[in-house]
Amino acid sequence: MEKTIKIQAAIASIVSLSEEELLTFCDAFSIKSLKKNEYFLQEGEVCDYIGLLSFGVMIYTKPLENGDEVTVHFAFEGDWVNNNLSRLSNTPSAISIKAIDDSEIFVIKQRDIEELYHKIPRIERLGRILTERSFVKFVEQTLDFQILTAKERYENLLKCHPEIFQKVQLYHIANYLGIAPKSLSRIRKELFD
Repeated sequence: MEKTIKIQAAIASIVSLSEEELLTFCDAFSIKSLKKNEYFLQEGEVCDYIGLLSFGVMIYTKPLENGDEVTVHFAFEGDWVNNNLSRLSNTPSAISIKAIDDSEIFVIKQRDIEELYHKIPRIERLGRILTERSFVKFVEQTLDFQILTAKERYENLLKCHPEIFQKVQLYHIANYLGIAPKSLSRIRKELFD
């Protein structure tokens, strides 16, 4: 029941499904529990599923050749989680997605999504809109890194995710913003002193 309520809340602003359609849609999702530092998707795997984060926090990272990793995105409760590039092109993922807190995620396989597109046309509309939103977010993020200062990027992140500092280590936040942890501390001091 909780799964149905959370999935309905996640799609309500996009599509309206009948009770039967909603139950059919929700039945296609399995529940996956991840412990802290467990992967939802590892680099090199093909992402053939989409997740809806029920609770917890996840980060998207790109491993580097020197052993470090770059934080490229975050996911919080209620966010859709996947790698659209890998999923839509059926190619190995260049990024990893892992839980940085104990997390629960509702997962639907790509083949089930495609079946539902045929059975319930509004699900296809949902998929299109979610993909468009993901694309817009990607373009905005790319532009932000091109034209905004680190301080402006930090302010945007704080505006969009005020809870981030309670849930994500400063190292990951600084890494995501493309700055050193010391620079993040300096920016925070400037803004809050």
